[in-house]
Amino acid sequence: MHQRLTVNLVVNGETYERDVEPRILLSDFLRHDLGLTGTHVGCEHGVCGACTVLVEGEAVRSCLMFAVQVDGRQVTTVEGLAPNAEELHPLQEAFWESHGLQCGFCTPGILLSMVPFLESNPDPSEKEIREALSGNLCRCTGYQNIVDAVQRAAAGQAAGGATPEAADVADEPSRRDGGDEATAGEVPA
Repeated sequence: MHQRLTVNLVVNGETYERDVEPRILLSDFLRHDLGLTGTHVGCEHGVCGACTVLVEGEAVRSCLMFAVQVDGRQVTTVEGLAPNAEELHPLQEAFWESHGLQCGFCTPGILLSMVPFLESNPDPSEKEIREALSGNLCRCTGYQNIVDAVQRAAAGQAAGGATPEAADVADEPSRRDGGDEATAGEVPA
């Protein structure tokens, strides 16, 4: 017979009480016990960042925590990021507008890593964004559109919480090659 412990926590604003085995990982608890499958499990070693959630507003790797460690605490998953079912969180909107995702496997972890990053650094440089993203692996995008999305979200915050569409960042072409800007109909040199 396995020992079970009672865990009381708030996930995405909803209170839960569950009896769990002490060894169950937070990622497995969220996915299997609560049905919140937006928390993805990639490496199960805390390296890829796909399982990132917020615990008391801080980004943590849920594959490295036991569910019993969040007893009495607040957890936010990607399902709780948007303010309601009709609108996206500004960072989600910026990812959509900037094409900051492809397959989407890494996206929940990246979003939940960037939320506290932008709260503590509302006007980040591209280098700071890239450093903040270094704990999240993406195999599809090449990161540039993710960086663009974070810049767009930061610009939207700086504009007084305006939607990312109001930020001019996405209207400016990304320069990946450092060459001169091309005008309409020209190919960059």
